[in-house]
Amino acid sequence: MSREKKNKFKEEEQHFYAGQKKGYLWKYLLAFLVAAVYIIPLYVLVLQSFKGISDASSALGMPEVFRLENYTSIIKDGTIFRAFKNSGIVAVCTTVIEIVLACMAAYPLARNDSKFNRFIRTVFMGVMMIPPLTILVGVYNFLVGAKAINTYWGLISVLVAFGLPMAVFIFSNFISSIPKSLDEASIIDGANILQTFFYIILPQLKPVIATVTILHGVSAWNEYAYSMYVLQKPEMMTITLTIKKYFSSVGNNYGGAAAAAVLAILPITIVYLVLQDAFVQGQVDSAIK
Repeated sequence: MSREKKNKFKEEEQHFYAGQKKGYLWKYLLAFLVAAVYIIPLYVLVLQSFKGISDASSALGMPEVFRLENYTSIIKDGTIFRAFKNSGIVAVCTTVIEIVLACMAAYPLARNDSKFNRFIRTVFMGVMMIPPLTILVGVYNFLVGAKAINTYWGLISVLVAFGLPMAVFIFSNFISSIPKSLDEASIIDGANILQTFFYIILPQLKPVIATVTILHGVSAWNEYAYSMYVLQKPEMMTITLTIKKYFSSVGNNYGGAAAAAVLAILPITIVYLVLQDAFVQGQVDSAIK
């Protein structure tokens, strides 16, 4: 290739990549705006957690004096750790029950395309359309009659009931993408339905299990509306109810509430980072299989 052709080829290549960069510019700008929408509230929250009650700085401004009293007072009080325990029990139990019931219910729904199964899927979709707060009074009356007020199982059963349709929908869609030939091959080898599910289907559900764990675990950890009515004893308050104590008709302690919120974010962030690796690994395993 002559020098002139090489130079022309380089110019065309540079022109091509320059056009590509201009085409992606709006995508980078959009990504920056989306990231700012999520980062700015966290930035304000962290700054507020270091401000005192008399701090007159703006929400986006740095504190006049960085104070650790908000964190030290919460840690010395000890209620935040009790709230962590209560929220952890509710979130873990809710997520585990949802995953176990949803994946086992989704398998026959995804594999048997009958009128009855289509009707069940339609019912699940309809339940997903109902806002939970619209039936709060009826659910509360039922829990009172069942003596489930101030019990973990009362709140867990409510959260599982509202979260199960979405979990079944996610699991059934994922299982539908798994070839039925795997089921047929396992049955030919002598496996029954349960063995086929636990040894063939379940190992391939790691990505969707991680997804449901992240979505519903975070939702159960942050649950507030039903917790306020079901868990009325101070010793059973979850993290969201504990943060609510910093707001009252007498006055609002924004610094204390921000510090408690920052501490509440840490456990669920750690769980998310761990499950994020499991989610990526699960996708790789599914692609290989």
